[in-house]
Amino acid sequence: MNQRDIFILGFNMTMSNVFVIGIAGGTGSGKTTVANAILHRIGLENVAYICHDRYYNDLSNLSENEILQVNFDHPNSLDTTQLINDITNLSLGNIINIPNYDYKTHTRLQESTIIHPKSIILVEGILIFNNIELRDMMNIKIFVDTEADERIIRRLKRDIDTRGRDIDSIINQYVKTVKPMHQQFVEPSKVYADMIIPSGYNKNAVDMLVNSLQTLL
Repeated sequence: MNQRDIFILGFNMTMSNVFVIGIAGGTGSGKTTVANAILHRIGLENVAYICHDRYYNDLSNLSENEILQVNFDHPNSLDTTQLINDITNLSLGNIINIPNYDYKTHTRLQESTIIHPKSIILVEGILIFNNIELRDMMNIKIFVDTEADERIIRRLKRDIDTRGRDIDSIINQYVKTVKPMHQQFVEPSKVYADMIIPSGYNKNAVDMLVNSLQTLL
């Protein structure tokens, strides 16, 4: 019986009885929208939410010119080892402290966020299926599949509104690193997904997932 069979018949629980959901997809695909739908419908008391973006490497030791050369869409730009350790500790019933990252200064803030153990751990990020150790921790892997033109429009709006960036820098980064890294790392990771949600948010797919999780709980 493979993972897809397990998902259809009933979730495959881990030894710790903690269920780990991974939500991946390209930048601006709608991962956060799907994650928020799960959070609000399952309940914050049941779900521990962790975003891979929180684990960007601290670049406070680099100059402004050096930071401009960093490829933020490559797996090496994130401390995935720490993420794996945090999920492991959370699964064992331990309280964890996850980083807070400042996207404007590319540094980690001194204050961290406390995450308490829950029945479900929800992990979101563009590159979470790229690491085999992280991938193997997940009971169900969801890929949010959205067309590139829609994703770039969403990214433009997000980075201008919340990260203080201008259009030229966003487009330059998209052409230089975002698009090629998506093609090299993100898109190929779709083959590991147990469920593919099209067009950023599909109510029927989310309803099916939420109903199964509610049965699990």
